Amino acid sequence: MSDWYSFSHAIHGFLFYALGWWLYPKLEMGWRLVIAAGLEMAWEILENSPMMIERYRSATAAFGYSGDSMINSMADGVTMTAGFLLALRLPWKVSVALCIAAELFTAYMVRDNLTLNVLMLAWPVDAIKLWQSAA
Repeated sequence: MSDWYSFSHAIHGFLFYALGWWLYPKLEMGWRLVIAAGLEMAWEILENSPMMIERYRSATAAFGYSGDSMINSMADGVTMTAGFLLALRLPWKVSVALCIAAELFTAYMVRDNLTLNVLMLAWPVDAIKLWQSAA
């Protein structure tokens, strides 16, 4: 149900909470969560499309990536929601610290994280791909 990228999906929740707070300060929290869930599920659909799977294979160290299972995609949505709800309850400085800790932890454990994932999809860096492949 979960994997190392579950940390990234929790960070999505923190980021979507912050974005909703900034863009829609008068919108009810429930609607902000609905928008966040819609964005997360849209990402899951895009992430598992043939075009994006091929991009992962060519631009990152995910050579054998074949997409997520349906249960993993649903769990990613639940994890994003948990991150959103945590961000709702926690002071913003704690939220930022948790996001940084999750990024550092996953970079150490699996040589990948949300920041590296976005970077490698948008602008692949050969040195990072080589470092990630060494794991």
